[in-house]
Amino acid sequence: MFTTILIGKPGTNAIDATTAESLRNAWGGNGLRWLAPGDAAEFDMPAMPDTRWSVWEDLQSLGLDLVVLPTRNRKKRMLLADMDSTMIQQECIDELAAEAGVGTHVVDITARAMNGELDFEAALRERVGLLKDLPAEVIDHVLATRITFMPGGRDLVATMRANGGHAALVSGGFTSFTHKVAAHLGFDEHRANTLDIVDGKLAGTVAEPILGRAAKVAALEEISARLGLGHEDVMAVGDGANDLGMLGLAGAGVALHAKPAVAAQCDIRVNHGDLTALLYIQGYAKSEFVSG
Repeated sequence: MFTTILIGKPGTNAIDATTAESLRNAWGGNGLRWLAPGDAAEFDMPAMPDTRWSVWEDLQSLGLDLVVLPTRNRKKRMLLADMDSTMIQQECIDELAAEAGVGTHVVDITARAMNGELDFEAALRERVGLLKDLPAEVIDHVLATRITFMPGGRDLVATMRANGGHAALVSGGFTSFTHKVAAHLGFDEHRANTLDIVDGKLAGTVAEPILGRAAKVAALEEISARLGLGHEDVMAVGDGANDLGMLGLAGAGVALHAKPAVAAQCDIRVNHGDLTALLYIQGYAKSEFVSG
């Protein structure tokens, strides 16, 4: 058995009942269930439809995300989340670079690295090198003035934890950001890279080994094993090429507002919804959300 979920941007009433019912009828689905009127709906069906991706493409123009996945084991017991451009709406290193006066150059490197065009570790070393001698207190300034949270994050974490889930933030960014972001959103733990600081200034280096794609996979394996969970019990979410390993290994790997080259390699793509989409994907109705 498979479940189809339609998700729109919250509050836009993007899902028209006629559209949802037409798709259900075309795919031979059971009764339509509204998880949030106008924002999220689902139905079960006996088989994976051959027209899945062509319909997905058509629905994109309507501002709708389409997810089809096995009905069994939808609710996950662990959340493994990227931070930059996933749980927050910025790339922290780009914001630090803007303060250092090298923003345009660093933004370009970040975009290429996240799209898989550059080696992540080498690109990180290069970008951090451009931050040399930036006062360390700029980090707190960036956190206070430049960082905004992706909508739905606190509800996502709070709802999964209230239902027995464990939440881990695993970032290719920096611990100086993850420890505050994790605390604000309610994560159980966090992992990231450490910026070297000497005499109150950024040294232009990052502690080795760098947490990249392989380290995110290792985090999934280590944390799930520690908790006695299988990979199928994990929902991972990210947007960049360095997230693809964990997205492919998790029971549900969600490409959230992801780079095109990344989304193309993922079966679950959220382009219009916010982080609450991850709750709808698991079958939670909006009435079941726990406010973070």
